[in-house]
Amino acid sequence: MPDPSRPTAGSTSSPDEGTPADVVAAEPSAPRRSPGPQVRPKNGIDRYFEISARHSTTARELRGGLTTFFTMAYIVVLNPIILTSIAGPDGTPGADVEGTVLPFGSIAAVTALIAGAMTILMGVVGRYPFALATGLGINAIVAVFAATQLSWPEIMGLVVLEGLLITVLVLTGFRKAVFEAIPPQLKTAIAVGIGFFLTIIGLADAGIIRPGNPLISFGIGGQLAGWPTLVFVVGLLLMSVLVVRKVKGALLIGIVVTTVLAIVVEAIADIGPRFGDDGENARGWWLQVPELPDDVVSSPDLSLLGNFSLFGGFERIGVLAALLIVFSIMIADFFDTVGTVTAVGAEGELLDENRNLPKSQPVLLVDSLAAAAGGAGSVSSNTTYIESTAGVADGARTGLASVVTGALFLIAVFFTPLVAVVPAEAAAPALVIVGALMVTQIRYLSWDDMSLVIPAFLTIALMPFTYSITNGIGAGVVSFVLLRLVTGRRRDIHPLMWVIAAMFVVYFALEPLQQLL
Repeated sequence: MPDPSRPTAGSTSSPDEGTPADVVAAEPSAPRRSPGPQVRPKNGIDRYFEISARHSTTARELRGGLTTFFTMAYIVVLNPIILTSIAGPDGTPGADVEGTVLPFGSIAAVTALIAGAMTILMGVVGRYPFALATGLGINAIVAVFAATQLSWPEIMGLVVLEGLLITVLVLTGFRKAVFEAIPPQLKTAIAVGIGFFLTIIGLADAGIIRPGNPLISFGIGGQLAGWPTLVFVVGLLLMSVLVVRKVKGALLIGIVVTTVLAIVVEAIADIGPRFGDDGENARGWWLQVPELPDDVVSSPDLSLLGNFSLFGGFERIGVLAALLIVFSIMIADFFDTVGTVTAVGAEGELLDENRNLPKSQPVLLVDSLAAAAGGAGSVSSNTTYIESTAGVADGARTGLASVVTGALFLIAVFFTPLVAVVPAEAAAPALVIVGALMVTQIRYLSWDDMSLVIPAFLTIALMPFTYSITNGIGAGVVSFVLLRLVTGRRRDIHPLMWVIAAMFVVYFALEPLQQLL
């Protein structure tokens, strides 16, 4: 378990075409861990995944893979909820424009299947501890389009096209070039912003913060109330103590102990879900009710696999309108991964001196293929998950951890009832702790140049407040280009940054453009 006070991956940069000399000079350097002497691999697995070379052990990788799985297993339940939550034209929840509703159980099973397959592929090919699953935010966009404009096969076909388009961008080297063109100041701000983003996700999942008047309220009526809230608080304090005491597997231990506590509390108090058939129960569990299931094993329904129409959306709403949908999903997918890879890599000290991930091409390729795979499975685009930071914080450094996480997702295809035992309130404390670890990188930002401070601040602020990594990156990129331009530092702007900024301007103006069309 890393020490929260330890130096994280540095932001020290050397002048190159993407990082001009005066930009580098304006940004403080961060100490980096010395690589030390070369460690001889213990076996073939060690050699392939570079376990010893990255100062890890097989036990740490297994533990990190378990932690990542338990932290993000909620997606198996949450994705079906999101995809079936918006009412279609006839008022039926989850119905598309043709009145078709996706089967809840099949969404859960296929969500786990594709997450498992693509996460294992990431571990074997990418060799980094990144886990993949259906992207939150993107699945909500997909649900809205299905309820208002397209059938489920048509919108999923556009998701497949989006994934294939990003794959082409990876193969041509464009996606990697974009990743490396973003200046170190913004990359550090992305990692910090995601730290706050993880924190607000954890607090929202636990019910500590809720939608209120004017924007966000504290608990229920300004007070913390309910047994699930107490379970979260106990879990947060327990994980804090374990992290500070440098206990190995602190986050995993915390999740398991908190889950057991939640099961006991539910068995005694019979709390029930926050949203049920009888309406809202403000003091209930957010997603999963921590009850031991009647059936541990279930036969998976995989009928959604291959249920997509590649060009049906173009026929229904026209070429330009369909292309705008593909573009909006692509931007969200593209830059969510940039932020996630930067943040997870920084937490694991895996970035180089320019804040880039070495040998990132296979990682970006698998991530792109995962987007297409999610559409082909009718469960929305799959992407690299920020919850991977939980596993990295618990020791994971290599693709072996991803193989473990992926294998658990494949097992979850048959054990969906058992996965649902872990409540969000038990996993949420891990997100808050990881957020605290990531925010420590704020000390590497430059604070003496407002043309760097404002883009960094907008990046950090908009991620949690708009619940979107993409929005934060977009605000940072556009403001960086503008402010370097008006301060006479045009030569500091990498040519690709102009392209990225233009793409984000279109992205932010997408609604007016759609209305014009």
